[in-house]
Amino acid sequence: MSIPTEPIGSIPRPLELIDALQGSESEDTALEPLYEEAVRDTIHRFEATGSPVVTDGEQRKYHNFWTYCVHGLPNTASDGFRIPFAAGHTRRMPRLTRGPFRYQRYADAYLREARRFTTMPVKQAVISPSALSLMYPEEELPEYPRDRFISDLLHEHETEVRRCLDNGAHKVQIDFTEGRLAVKLDPGGNLLNSFIHLNNLALSRFTDSARQRIGVHTCPGGDRDSTHSADVDYADLLPSLFQLKAGNFYVALAGEREPERVLSIIRLHMKPDQRIFVGVTAPIDPRIETPEEVRDRVLQAASYIPVSQLGTTDDCGFAPFCDDSSTSRDTAFAKIRARVVGTELAARSLGLG
Repeated sequence: MSIPTEPIGSIPRPLELIDALQGSESEDTALEPLYEEAVRDTIHRFEATGSPVVTDGEQRKYHNFWTYCVHGLPNTASDGFRIPFAAGHTRRMPRLTRGPFRYQRYADAYLREARRFTTMPVKQAVISPSALSLMYPEEELPEYPRDRFISDLLHEHETEVRRCLDNGAHKVQIDFTEGRLAVKLDPGGNLLNSFIHLNNLALSRFTDSARQRIGVHTCPGGDRDSTHSADVDYADLLPSLFQLKAGNFYVALAGEREPERVLSIIRLHMKPDQRIFVGVTAPIDPRIETPEEVRDRVLQAASYIPVSQLGTTDDCGFAPFCDDSSTSRDTAFAKIRARVVGTELAARSLGLG
């Protein structure tokens, strides 16, 4: 395909798995057959859409895309950073209670399992250092200062990304959904700037060629058909976003009220060595886009972004939190199929097919 297209990551879990997770420990060995079948079915359904890149749908990510790597960490409490959504519900992060900070698991384990079921390129999403930095409390921990925490955090993130690259990930996508949220929490921009700086400290540990296989995803959050920061103006995020030292950017766009305005901001701030994957399907919208609708969105984007730097994606994952059943698996894969076919139609319209 002349215009690359990739998923973001999460796919709604089968209802049987969601039901089994209620009241159970996510690492209960009794759940193993359900996890394995969920991964296998997800990948096979991805392949059936014609998608040139697949994921495991984050079926095994414990609880959510944000804290999978630290779930169960013994030196945490449950009353950490609070994420409010427009629908009225909230999600909470764990709070670090003492050092040291270590991952419980690395995402390359999910990647290795996914590759058992397919020969297609497999993409792996990981959480950003800036998101996990919110685990550290406002008051400095005794005998574990913040600078030592940051050093440990960067080491763990680098380890995870390298393990994914070494195990053959087509791309490693860093989820940065907290970028837009940072602007909402601190309109002055200091929090966002600190996030960009921290993530660049991590990205700087990789070579230029490695960074061409690393991307950053931004969206207004998506959970139970709601968002946490859709009211934040992209103009306050995108100029800083493209300062990140990554080769690929996945930008939610289909759900935006003024997509052309967003595209004009992207055109102004993107760099020549960056590929921009624009969102052409909206996971929290229950309506399934038509391939023609997707085609038109791609053609609109191509009038602002050079085709050589253009890609397509979904605005965000379809179920970043494991208990979210607001979108069905059938709907998710129908939207993915529309994205794949619509991108092909656009490529033909541009004379690239």
